[in-house]
Amino acid sequence: MPVLEASRAGVRQHRRWLFRDLDVSVEPGELVAVVGPPGSGRTTLLLSLAKRFRLTSGRVTVDGRAALGYVPTVTEPEAVFTVLEHVHEQLALFGRRHREAAGVDLRGLDPQAKGRDLTPYEKQVLGLVLARLEQPAVIALDGLDESLDDSEQAALLAQLTEIAAGGTTVLFTARRADPATVSTVIDLATGVAQEDLVEEGLR
Repeated sequence: MPVLEASRAGVRQHRRWLFRDLDVSVEPGELVAVVGPPGSGRTTLLLSLAKRFRLTSGRVTVDGRAALGYVPTVTEPEAVFTVLEHVHEQLALFGRRHREAAGVDLRGLDPQAKGRDLTPYEKQVLGLVLARLEQPAVIALDGLDESLDDSEQAALLAQLTEIAAGGTTVLFTARRADPATVSTVIDLATGVAQEDLVEEGLR
């Protein structure tokens, strides 16, 4: 049974379509890449699939909770909070006890590092740590290749693959993605008319 479905989904802004007529069905545990150049609408599409952005047309349904990982300007870490304080805050948000933080896998992050001192890669990792506390069906994060070097991109993709293998569907944006490493690619290709969305499902 699909965990996420979009039917003729579209977003129009300033008299132009960022994307439209998107039909996609995603199963639990799939890894989905939304690719395209900066400004192509990939972040808006990602947020729409995570039900964080209002559609102009069509619908998106998610069977369960959709959580956001790191999305610049949307889920930025608090500058003066440590990694551990971010975990405590997230647990409190869901009515869970602070002592649960002792069992949270920080994935190599320094628990005392402050948000303002985290590298772009560490912000992505913290986003995953916090998103997983929601026990979501879907996690969405933005910019797998944004300000990350090749080794960091590979390490982050490995973490996303591990999470997906555990049954959580993961959506991410990037300029490009190797089709061999993901389940589905939604490609907002350069030069494609704004009225058309190129959506490739690897079947």
